[in-house]
Amino acid sequence: MMLILGIALGALAILVSVSLHEAGHMLTAKMFGMKVTRYFIGFGPTLWSFKKGETEYGIKGIPLGGFVKITGMTPQEEDADDPRAMWRYPVWKRTIVMVAGSVVHFILAFLIFWLVAANFALTNPDNPGPAATDVAKAPAYLTIANCVPKDLTSGDCTTTDGPALAAGLKDGDLVTAVGTTQVANYADLVTAIRALTPGTPTPITYVRDGQTATATVTPVEAQRPPIDDTDGEVKKVAAIGVGLGWDPALPKTVEYNAIEAIPVAGDQMGAAATGVVTSIKNLPNKIPGLIDAIGGGQRDADSPVSVVGASRLTGEAIERGFWEIALLIIAGLNFFVGVFNLLPLLPLDGGHIAIAWFERARSWIYARLGKRDPGRVDYYKLMPLTYAVILVFGAFTLLTVTADVVNPITIFK
Repeated sequence: MMLILGIALGALAILVSVSLHEAGHMLTAKMFGMKVTRYFIGFGPTLWSFKKGETEYGIKGIPLGGFVKITGMTPQEEDADDPRAMWRYPVWKRTIVMVAGSVVHFILAFLIFWLVAANFALTNPDNPGPAATDVAKAPAYLTIANCVPKDLTSGDCTTTDGPALAAGLKDGDLVTAVGTTQVANYADLVTAIRALTPGTPTPITYVRDGQTATATVTPVEAQRPPIDDTDGEVKKVAAIGVGLGWDPALPKTVEYNAIEAIPVAGDQMGAAATGVVTSIKNLPNKIPGLIDAIGGGQRDADSPVSVVGASRLTGEAIERGFWEIALLIIAGLNFFVGVFNLLPLLPLDGGHIAIAWFERARSWIYARLGKRDPGRVDYYKLMPLTYAVILVFGAFTLLTVTADVVNPITIFK
């Protein structure tokens, strides 16, 4: 029951975000005097509406997003002759109106990040453990596994007890050497362990409570992908049953007050920006994995999700009482939508912005060359490209929704 409620709350949060996105367009358009005739939440048949001034406000029957109707967004529209048509306004005003939707998403993301930072204990940036931004360069503190999985997608273990556990290693031990190989970070540790010979006892030098000691570990054989490519070819390597852990001398989490949470939220916005750019860049590479997941293959935890998947993940977090995770999912989704919507492709807002500034730049160049202004871009000529973008986005959405239904990602095992 809590899962269903959580999913509903997640879906509602997404609907509110999209509605506020459209409100951003509406309010800035009205601020500049553009004519706004309709603002609706949802699509389909009208359930309820009222008119105030020249704008009709209402709710549609299908609660998926929303829309705002600004008169004359392009010169080719039927209402383009209206003296307050959007296309007649200076390019900088049109840009502000089109950017406003994404700005709303960024503001929502920041506020949610701030809310979480001010009310929940967060990962200590000085002791992030497995949450480190660059795991490879993190100090080689250990988390000890009870056993060694034969591969990362199987629950089957190679031994009853993991070799590291059997040798007496403990969570928080800092490894400094594997055999005669010095270890400076976690990448060095993994590389050194994988190079060992399964079945051959090997000394592991570590520091615990400020004291250096040695444990003899006998590695076992396991199947692992390359260290720097989790999607790469799986090969047989040595393993001892350890993962990246935390420095036991430092707290794992920290708490912030309302003022301290402001720069923390800013840092999270920066991390979100980096993550979104990486995600968008890697989208094409994730498609084969999604198709495989639909067919019953292992679903990559880093694979793209649809609104359905995001709602489910939010609901899963709420069901288990992790409201901070649910809020962070919503914040991340808002940031992603804000950036994605600014891509210079029609019918996205970024496409309209790109065309507006292309027109402005072209008019400036023609004026300098003493030539007649070629006028506005004919949107009808761009319709094939627009339809192609819609087709690609639609196919990708269908793919992610299907994967989220038949083989959903879960953040709690």
